[in-house]
Amino acid sequence: MNFITSEPRLALGVKRSMLGQPWHWRGLPADGLDAGFAPDDLVTRLLLTRGCARDAIEAHRAPTIRGFMPDPSIFRDMDKAAARVADAVQAGEPVTIFGDYDVDGATSAALLIRLLRQLGLRPAAYIPDRLMEGYGPSGEALVRIAGGGTRLIVTVDCGAQAFEALDMARAAGAEVIVVDHHKCAAELPAAYALVNPNRLDEGEGATHGHLAAVGVAFLLGAALLRELRSRSFFADRPEPKLIDLLDLVALGTVADVAQLRGLNRAFVAQGLKVMAGRRNIGLAALAEAARLTRAPLCHDLGFAFGPRINAGGRVGKSDLGVRLLTTEDAAEAREIAAELDRLNEERRAIEAEVQQAAEAACQTASEPAVHIAAGHGWHPGVIGIVAGRLKEKLGRPAIVIAIDETGTGKGSGRSIAGVDLGAAVLAAKDAGLLIAGGGHAMAAGLTVAADRIDAFRAFLEERLAEDVARAASQRALQLDASLSPRGLTPELVDSLEQAGPYGVGWAAPRIAAGPVRVIKADVVGNGHVRAILSGDDGASLKAVAFRAADGELGQALLGAPKDRKLWVAGRPKLDDWGSTPKAELHLDDAAWCG
Repeated sequence: MNFITSEPRLALGVKRSMLGQPWHWRGLPADGLDAGFAPDDLVTRLLLTRGCARDAIEAHRAPTIRGFMPDPSIFRDMDKAAARVADAVQAGEPVTIFGDYDVDGATSAALLIRLLRQLGLRPAAYIPDRLMEGYGPSGEALVRIAGGGTRLIVTVDCGAQAFEALDMARAAGAEVIVVDHHKCAAELPAAYALVNPNRLDEGEGATHGHLAAVGVAFLLGAALLRELRSRSFFADRPEPKLIDLLDLVALGTVADVAQLRGLNRAFVAQGLKVMAGRRNIGLAALAEAARLTRAPLCHDLGFAFGPRINAGGRVGKSDLGVRLLTTEDAAEAREIAAELDRLNEERRAIEAEVQQAAEAACQTASEPAVHIAAGHGWHPGVIGIVAGRLKEKLGRPAIVIAIDETGTGKGSGRSIAGVDLGAAVLAAKDAGLLIAGGGHAMAAGLTVAADRIDAFRAFLEERLAEDVARAASQRALQLDASLSPRGLTPELVDSLEQAGPYGVGWAAPRIAAGPVRVIKADVVGNGHVRAILSGDDGASLKAVAFRAADGELGQALLGAPKDRKLWVAGRPKLDDWGSTPKAELHLDDAAWCG
């Protein structure tokens, strides 16, 4: 195996791959590894190439909460929010947690509900219906909650842009604490407290702007326990172990595609350990429904747990996720998990239909900065997933808009590295092009009148064209290593995992294998291409290119001449379905040799 110890440079001579991009080695600092690091220290090399400072190597090698946890008080309004919730705990006051309908919202709500239960409260949960109520707190819902006797409402993963709704809540006598991570405007809504690292007036807390809402909720929990401790609340009762709720933090962080750097890496690394103990009855039932028998890995959170919890908000009942994550009844947990599993299958079928239509809508002669696909009657519950698929396929930001019978479009967008889609959507809202909108750099949501979509498209083209062109010009497949087929072993995969968890902002290792010949290739499942590749070293490897059958990569593998060699690049994974785990390569790209 060859590891790279110099500045990034062209890898394996590949200037243009099957997907039309160069391959680069992921670079290390110019001085390499000379400062006392062993040349064969695989984990150290992976950490350095992901931007880890030399003096932080050990902290990142095994990220802990203690090593990365900030003082919650650095965030604006955190102490005020913690004190108000502490007042409610001591007074036994009714509290309602108002959460978004996605995984980040469900886990944020579940975390605070479970914590408050341990503190003696019986908090209520309110999750709006995606189709009937839309995203975020509505004034009507908050007034209705207040009318039911709840004076304190905590919104999680929403509320940063809820100006009118919070005004209505205040007029109804409710105090609203907003716990969010979405982009904020210069003016803030009239909340009792607004805890959000992405406030424009945030100070030191802004360094944690990559946190998901569930991470912010965890910090509020820490501040709350500290406040209650200062009031001697635990003099005659046990203090809850906040660390036991890290399984929820890990799930929400990964499912919301938050950057896995700094504190988020610690959240996920430690949360996976908690999840392995299956202490949360709902998560244990969900693992069973997903037919997951081993301890969960990071990618399981995004591909097994997350989609099933999301399915409730997308095509089913919006509160199913929170109910699953907060139940203490094993039978109820199994029932809800089975329902979410069924809804997830239904979601897949709906998604396939919308994706086909959206792809057709994006087939234009020009190459826009942002692909916008809009259609009447599309299910709004799957537009975010379809936008993500389009973004991956087209290599540019994508927004999918479902237009209802009233002519109002609900849109969801996904972006690429280097293009802040959330800020652009917020600017379009401020310019009067959108009814509502916001988000963060990599994802955004919006509401738009159908007759304003073309103007919105033109606005994004003017605002983001340069950013997208710059990102496209810098597009390259980053490789960490090259090896022969014999080198792809389960032991290698285990070693690579030691520098995880991996995700957005902390890229999973990608290796090139070859030169190889395609011995066999066929289409399996939902358009996946499976291939058996043979190398010059006499060994073979199994490779899978997901959803690639109709694309250039899949077609090249299916039609590859037996006598022509190629390099393949992708992520090493374990195939653990059999009795003996085997290593395989999940392909991202390939290139002909010579």
